[in-house]
This record gives sequence, C-alpha cells and structure tokens, in this order.
Amino acid sequence: MQRPKRRRYKDNPYRLEIDNVCKVYIVSFKDSRGIIQKVEISEEIFNALDKFELEDLSEMNEYDNHIEHSEIFENNLNSRAINKSISLEDEVINKCAFEELKKAIDKLPNVQKRRIKKYYFQEKTEREIAEEENATQQSVHIVLKRALENLKKILKK
Repeated sequence: MQRPKRRRYKDNPYRLEIDNVCKVYIVSFKDSRGIIQKVEISEEIFNALDKFELEDLSEMNEYDNHIEHSEIFENNLNSRAINKSISLEDEVINKCAFEELKKAIDKLPNVQKRRIKKYYFQEKTEREIAEEENATQQSVHIVLKRALENLKKILKK
C-alpha cells in the first residue's frame, strides 16, 4: 500500500512509512542527538498518526489560503489607493493650485523659501536642515512656522 505524497510540514517531528515487502508500519524521527530512529508501530497507531498528519495539513492549507486571500485583498487596496484615478477636472484644479503655491513660495524671503523647499519638497527633517545650514533645530522650526503663516496670507489675497 503506497501512501500519497504529501506536503511536508517543517515542524512535524516524525515521518510515516510503510514497508510493503514486510507489511510493517514505521515511524521515524530524530532523537535528541540528531540521529534518525525508526520504530515499528501497529497499523492502528499508524492510521491515527496518519489522520493527525492529514488534519494538520488541512489546517495549514486553510491558513495559507486565508493569508493568501488577505494579502491579495491588502495589495488590491494599496494599489487602488496608490493608483486612484483622478478626473481631468481635479487634475487641472490640482495643477492650478500647485502653480499658485509655487508663486506664493517665490514671494517668501530667501531663508523661508529655502527651508520650505527643503522640508516639504526634499522631505528633509528640521534637524537635517539645521545641520546643513549650521543653525539650531528650533530656529528652523520657527522659520518654517512663519513661512507657513506667510503662505496663508499670500494665498488668501
């Protein structure tokens, strides 16, 4: 009698075998020294272990399918969020708003303009800007805050 080939579970501590020539059921496992031991068992014990192995495989397959579906679902959500289609009207509005913002930034004093560009467009931290410009993080923070207030005033006009 040949057992069907099954997916091996990495944490399964034993392997079941049937010696068809001698009609013997065998369970093999590694002992604490890492040496493979083979023990002859009854057909009843063999069938019980075989059943447990099948149940484990069934649970693993169900778990894997669940994980696979949840990953697919998450990937779909992420791609939809990233690739969200924008209407032509929204794109034009965004483009106009961006152009207005660029013009407003150009009206700022040089230090504010430079730091706004580094912080928001180059995605540098206040600490990185401070190190680059040999200033304190607090002064960078204050200048950015003032720059935002100035931008609000300019854009309201």
